[in-house]
Amino acid sequence: MPITESALSLNVPDVDASAAWVKQHLGFREVMAADGFCSLAHPDAGFNLIYLRTGLSTFKPSSMAGQATGLLVVFTVVDIDADHARLQAAGVDIVTPIETEPWGERYFQMADPNGVVYQLVQWVTPPEESPAG
Repeated sequence: MPITESALSLNVPDVDASAAWVKQHLGFREVMAADGFCSLAHPDAGFNLIYLRTGLSTFKPSSMAGQATGLLVVFTVVDIDADHARLQAAGVDIVTPIETEPWGERYFQMADPNGVVYQLVQWVTPPEESPAG
């Protein structure tokens, strides 16, 4: 089965707020937009990030309408500390401070104006494997 494109579609109350947030803070660009809909792309992400306004009659299946809970939008980055400093200085709502897991995942989480949680990750040498560990 060939897959020609990929997208992540999120149901949010304010499409414009989430779209503006990812453009400003994460470097996405708008590809297509209409009332209650916005598709964004990033040159490095490999998929489109789509926002659909909660309550659209075109949202299918209707049983899935509403904001997802427990969802994380995760991006792997090259310099987690620089991104954390930049986003913190920009006033982004950091909801989980920067942490390093025992398996080498260094990350932090932030929320957009609709409460969508984004996680930036950098894979580092796990503490137990480091020369000083």
